[in-house]
Amino acid sequence: MPETEDRPAGSGPPKRTGSAEAAARIRQQQTWVDLQIRAAMERGDFDDLPGAGKPIADLGTEHDPEWWLKKLVERERLVVLPLSVQLRKEDADLDDELDRLTTEKAVRARVEDFNERVVKARYALPEGPPLITMPREVDATVAGWAARREARLAARRTSEAAEPRRRRWWRRR
Repeated sequence: MPETEDRPAGSGPPKRTGSAEAAARIRQQQTWVDLQIRAAMERGDFDDLPGAGKPIADLGTEHDPEWWLKKLVERERLVVLPLSVQLRKEDADLDDELDRLTTEKAVRARVEDFNERVVKARYALPEGPPLITMPREVDATVAGWAARREARLAARRTSEAAEPRRRRWWRRR
């Protein structure tokens, strides 16, 4: 700011306050940004950008406060199922999941957790299709897991018996 506007000449150096300095920095920053944009335009940095000449998608629609969530679901291809359908799908895949577990205790815990969620969903208000999934009998499910595990181990033993065993390098004589 010129001295003649604010103070009389010869009254000393201009007094600077924090707000005046901040305002000066903001003005300088705005001009610096404008200069950078003009230089980029002259270099052609903004030419051939994706979506150039096309309207912005969903600009004219009404405001949706959950727009970001919908975009996330669309972009990440997430599937949000009602609880009844989710439990039905989980019931269909439960045996395969149990086969990956190694101890009976872990299998029992997993089946009991599934049963608790089914019972809780049965007592909750329905939100979607009706819940037709029933809790599983824990002992019968564990017995089925044990039988499948024994069958897998027996198949592995027969396939290993058919192949000659290779000696490890540290066991060679």
